[in-house]
Amino acid sequence: MENAVYLHLIRHGFRVYAGLLGKTEIDFIAQKDGKSVYIQVAYMLTDENTINREFGNLIKIGDNYPKFVVTMDEYDSGSNYKGIEQMHLKDFLLNNFRT
Repeated sequence: MENAVYLHLIRHGFRVYAGLLGKTEIDFIAQKDGKSVYIQVAYMLTDENTINREFGNLIKIGDNYPKFVVTMDEYDSGSNYKGIEQMHLKDFLLNNFRT
């Protein structure tokens, strides 16, 4: 999944980096035209620990650039948690995300 997200970002002209915030990892920081997008990738959000890990890293980022958690979860796709959008991988790959 991470490879698919990475390649999609590259194909659309983003510069892509892996990031660290303290001791936590940000899967992708993608930049284009002076704007950034933060993306976490998780197969499924099956339990509270996974949800806290994937969303928690992004919550700690203090700027207002878009933040996404890309998953294979159908149920909550398109939902929003503290300003962070959860998106199904197929929607992300169809470029239905904003920068």
